[in-house]
Amino acid sequence: MKILVINAGSSSLKYQLIDMNGEKVISKGGCEKIGLKDSFLKHTALNKDELIMEKYMPTHKEALQYVLEALVSKECGAIESMDDIDAVGHRVLHSSTDFSGSVVITDEVLKIIESNIDLGPLHMPANIMGIKACKEVMPNTPMVAVFDTAFHSTMPDYACLYAIPYEYFEKDKVKKYGFHGTSHKYVSEEAIKYLNNKNSKIITCHLGNGSSVSAVLNGKCIDTSMGFTPLEGVPMGTRSGDIDPAVLEYLMKRRNYDITEMLKILNKKSGMLGVSGKSSDFRDLCEAANQGDEKANLALNMFTYRVKKYIGSYVAAMNGVDLIVITAGIGENNKQVRKMILSDLDNIGIIFDDNKNENVKRGEIFEISADNSKVKIVIIPTNEELVIARETKSLALN
Repeated sequence: MKILVINAGSSSLKYQLIDMNGEKVISKGGCEKIGLKDSFLKHTALNKDELIMEKYMPTHKEALQYVLEALVSKECGAIESMDDIDAVGHRVLHSSTDFSGSVVITDEVLKIIESNIDLGPLHMPANIMGIKACKEVMPNTPMVAVFDTAFHSTMPDYACLYAIPYEYFEKDKVKKYGFHGTSHKYVSEEAIKYLNNKNSKIITCHLGNGSSVSAVLNGKCIDTSMGFTPLEGVPMGTRSGDIDPAVLEYLMKRRNYDITEMLKILNKKSGMLGVSGKSSDFRDLCEAANQGDEKANLALNMFTYRVKKYIGSYVAAMNGVDLIVITAGIGENNKQVRKMILSDLDNIGIIFDDNKNENVKRGEIFEISADNSKVKIVIIPTNEELVIARETKSLALN
């Protein structure tokens, strides 16, 4: 049983082909610069040489066709024919209030997804293009939409609504939705297995160029740091995170910005990049901070302090915590950032072991809490594609 996982961006299309008998990735790759003359496909399959094909891909349809050609190629492919693909799982940004979980894609479902473009104008059009391209090239293959926001749909109303006139939620769908849902879902489920306890209190920290923290009580999300958009929450690579909204009006008047320019600054020019003036890459920031760069050090302190605050607030929200998960690119790979976040939490039962942190085995589940810590701290590598494949198998093939 083989499932193709598609993650379509505005000018890219990433994919994995997963054999669900063993949940093994047998091929993966991506198309970049779709719509540009220098577009290309990079493709790998088990025990085969890597393929890099430079070919013009005017739309996602052509990109998908080249992906399928590579998958069935005798030289570099992973399957004999397209009939070997049992289903396709699509990563879709936004479920709005219409879906609380993944769903088989029908014409009606696609119309609903299209109606929510305004909630994710940067990502949703590309997600939809990916679905339509697949439906055109593979019309008889079942497909499933797996939403980035769905895992957070279990948040209670008092946690996800904003204290603004209620009609903005009723008529305009304004609420906290949260993102990185597939990652939070995967690592929280792995954490439950690690504890061997479904009735558990878990805080999941997805720390990458985009970062978010979630509180997961008995397997259900009850709060998360990102909000109506991925801009809310902790400061990130280029995003500001939480900010007094009156700052926008103040700066727009003083600098003569319009709302488009202001949002561009908050999303693309803020966060670690904006504070440090150097980079959004945490490896660069750590190196600069260790060499005495004050702004790089400030940026790191701002990020780690805010993550620590969210952890503390979620301990309060759940009246305790059993396990803290650290995941994603920064969480899994940057020991300096992990230490800054997790040190000095002893009085709430979270005791960090720096020796274990220094000797983390990458790519593995690895515990970095002290032996006498009441709360376990565990690095769990995330696997969002596997979540999509599992959801697709469950809905499309059963």
